[in-house]
Amino acid sequence: MPIPQRSGSRPFLLALLLACAPLAVAGNARTAPVQVDPLEASLAGEFALQGGQLPEAARHYLDAARAAQDPVLAERATRIALLADEDALARDAYAVWQALAPQPSDDARMVAASLALRAGEKGAARRELRALLAGDKGWQEALAALAGAVGKQPKLVVAMLGEIVERGDLPNQLQAWLGFGGLAQRLEQPALVERIVQQVVVRFPGEPRVALLRAQLLREGGKLAEARVALAELEGASPLPPPLRWALAGEYEALGDPGKAAQVLATGPQEDAIYARRAALLDKAGDNAGLVALYDELKRGATAPNPMRRLLLGQLAELLQRYDEALAWYANVPSPQIQGVARLRTASVLHAMGRTAQAYEALRAIQSDAALDDDAHRDGYLLEAELRQKDKDAAREQDAFASGLAALPDDPELLYARALMWERQDRIGKAEADLRRLLVIEPDNVAALNALGYTLADRTDRYREALELIDRARVAEPGNAAIIDSYGWVLFKLGKARQALDHLRHAYALQEDPDIASHLGQVLWVLGQKDEARHYFEAARKLDPDNRSLQRALQETGA
Repeated sequence: MPIPQRSGSRPFLLALLLACAPLAVAGNARTAPVQVDPLEASLAGEFALQGGQLPEAARHYLDAARAAQDPVLAERATRIALLADEDALARDAYAVWQALAPQPSDDARMVAASLALRAGEKGAARRELRALLAGDKGWQEALAALAGAVGKQPKLVVAMLGEIVERGDLPNQLQAWLGFGGLAQRLEQPALVERIVQQVVVRFPGEPRVALLRAQLLREGGKLAEARVALAELEGASPLPPPLRWALAGEYEALGDPGKAAQVLATGPQEDAIYARRAALLDKAGDNAGLVALYDELKRGATAPNPMRRLLLGQLAELLQRYDEALAWYANVPSPQIQGVARLRTASVLHAMGRTAQAYEALRAIQSDAALDDDAHRDGYLLEAELRQKDKDAAREQDAFASGLAALPDDPELLYARALMWERQDRIGKAEADLRRLLVIEPDNVAALNALGYTLADRTDRYREALELIDRARVAEPGNAAIIDSYGWVLFKLGKARQALDHLRHAYALQEDPDIASHLGQVLWVLGQKDEARHYFEAARKLDPDNRSLQRALQETGA
């Protein structure tokens, strides 16, 4: 899952604090500066944050904000307090933030709506949500505020959602209706979902995207066969423009049929982005013959020095393990803008060929090349860590992440990948610290929410905390198989095996994954359905015989 760009770093924060003089806000005694060193307070907040002590971190950042009279630090304190479920502290921080930056913004209104919803203040929540929905883009913040309050006030969220739909407050944008329909689906409100679909049909008559909306909602509701019928009807209609072909292919992939998704994209005009996506889908489907045919097709048109085409040919050759050909394609990518990618792929190919010293030398050159941008540097560290893992060199894998985060502090992708490494190495405290740090930087990072929730459910006994995190993730992406699996797993850990079973079956129907199969098998075993459990254990073994979830399940069940 792609992770958005970094939103800040410690050097920026320190520079900001050093530049700030403690200025008073006239007429507002609540935000008058106190005798606190803002730099000292912010550093204390930073250290608390690194240790996963979120309430303490929020308090220190709030002290720093008051002392420096800095709205940026007040906003940071507010968001950390919300993440920590410290609503009273979040309200204090929000009051300071608004006193220092009184001009309303969508971000501030989203926080105000979140606080009102979490406190059960229906009138205040309604006002903030309506203010957000009055703008063309505010619906995204309104949806985030509603989703964030599901864990504390589910009935109020449903009521607010129903009011918004009934009044027609959503903008005339299909994506907005799609988002709110997804939230209604996740909240198991079929009548509300149907009302949204009816509104969409009226508002967007003859719009093929409406059929996609219906198919998506059917899929997210576990009605996979009906979703396929809806997609087939759409596919049989008049030729679809490229954006809809992409969306249709995405739905087939979400249904676990990457081969069909590649077939959809193969119809109509082709371009490099479509070729690349077809290659990825064919690889995911294990269609080696399809990859060979695509490679041959692209080679016939590769006489002109098209940089993206040559890069793609190199990647196809790499997938087909034609390593010498891949190196030749990468070496002849003429564009400076994508040579960083070509150099990364070259390092990967060299490693696959057993030329490990050359591979790591190539990566060190990428990491230190000032002509390349931060993304290329980050990817150099990520690839080094990945290759060190393949070499079973845990110490140097840790060193790669440490070097990367020293060069690029708070990079979300490096933090996320390092957290997964810590979990794999059974260092759960360190994994949690990195994921919580990432969630402070990007509170709505779905991958991090799910990863932290799953880790707490699987490796600790903090099941209620895990459930809250996973709930936030599944509201954001209700059709995500990994999140549905996490939700089923935490229900199982809470002693709700029967409920867990339905969700795990749904997840496995969406994605045949060894972790999901292992979880499904373990729940079935506990419920006494041992023959079916063995079937799923065997399925997991075929997908990945060394899967850690499978090994733990077999050990715990004795299967």
